Amino acid sequence: MWLLVAAFLASVIAAIVILALVLNIFERKQEAKNPYVKLVEVTEDTEDPAVWGTNFPSQYDSYKRTVDVTRTRFGGSDAMPAQKLERDPWLKRMFAGYAFSLDYRDRRGHAYMLYDQEQTERITKRPQPGACLHCHASVMPLYRHLGQGDVQKGFELACGMPYQKAHDMVDDKGKKLVEHPVTCLDCHEPSSMKLRVTRPAFKAAIKELKAHQGIKDYDVDRDATHQEMRTYACAQCHVEYYFKGQNKVVTYPWSNGLKVEEIEEYYDKADWTDYKHGETGAPILKAQHPEFELWSQGIHARSGVSCADCHMPYKREGAMKVSDHQVRSPLLNINRACQQCHHYPENEIAARVDIIQNRTHELMQRSAKALTDMMDAINAARKEGVDDEALKEALNFHRKAQWRLDFIAAENSMGFHASQETARILGEAIDYARQGQLAALALAKAKAK
Repeated sequence: MWLLVAAFLASVIAAIVILALVLNIFERKQEAKNPYVKLVEVTEDTEDPAVWGTNFPSQYDSYKRTVDVTRTRFGGSDAMPAQKLERDPWLKRMFAGYAFSLDYRDRRGHAYMLYDQEQTERITKRPQPGACLHCHASVMPLYRHLGQGDVQKGFELACGMPYQKAHDMVDDKGKKLVEHPVTCLDCHEPSSMKLRVTRPAFKAAIKELKAHQGIKDYDVDRDATHQEMRTYACAQCHVEYYFKGQNKVVTYPWSNGLKVEEIEEYYDKADWTDYKHGETGAPILKAQHPEFELWSQGIHARSGVSCADCHMPYKREGAMKVSDHQVRSPLLNINRACQQCHHYPENEIAARVDIIQNRTHELMQRSAKALTDMMDAINAARKEGVDDEALKEALNFHRKAQWRLDFIAAENSMGFHASQETARILGEAIDYARQGQLAALALAKAKAK
């Protein structure tokens, strides 16, 4: 008899457990169907992330933490951004004659992207165009206001304005149009929260790039997959660019491709020079922050891994899968950023990254030594009376060597985004610098005879 009672009780307990499990699954599914509660209306004019945060508290909470110190050995920043010119004095020589020789500091989190731009001596001591705001601020309200609803027109008008005029503009009600760094509005459609590209410069450039790759009439809004958008939303700004024409229109030089030499070919054909070097007089190209271009040459890009997979990895909150909006180095979040795919201990993954970045840093320092030796040789040749025409070959080597070194120095991953491509580029930088040095030494020696 007691066996029947025990069996009955066991079946009752099992039924209760199964019922609780089914109810839990049902509740989680219902929760997942309603990922947020719409408490406020957000529109194309809602650039304040705090308003979006009312509907999306989890994302907003992690977004606010971009103010946190996120220091790794070769990236991020402490409470105050360190001066690179002091840490690597060769940078001051490399940028002689250009605003980067005045002030060049470590990067900080997205929360500081507008503030740090406002404070840099590159802005306060040198006149700059409104084009600089394209990637440092939530500028879509400014573009729509200037273009009277036409974003492309407003974008072009803002680029050509003096920086401070564009920065301080107000709308018809006296509200400032540039108040925030990158916000929700820049990457999400207000009505559906769908990822999107807002920057006109990226839309034009990706269309040219796809045409170069044989894909005609590409429209990023229509043709990009969700996974591609998880990269493109970042690539709107983490790219190489220049200010084209008298109106200083922000332009990404991708019509030949994304490799360093393909971009160089674009600039050579356009007869573009960022500045004349203050020591040698060479026509110099200044690299910006070509994360997308270098990442595109790496194994993660070829494997379909997006920027967000590593820098904004998913996290679980109840039944919901939420992207972490504390955009930061994967080294600070190895468990979710790396171990979802790489099933190795954290210390092993960190050691692999450390090896790549250390080797890149050492090779970069060798490149810098070769570059400064070449500059010394060119300066010495000038002292011997060698003229610019005779130095033309050496000055071209200076342009090519510095472009490659700067391409890696300005990029944020210290070579990790594409380690073999990085080594190739720095190898070329050393080679071109040494060729320029030898050419200048030969001219000086011939002149001295």
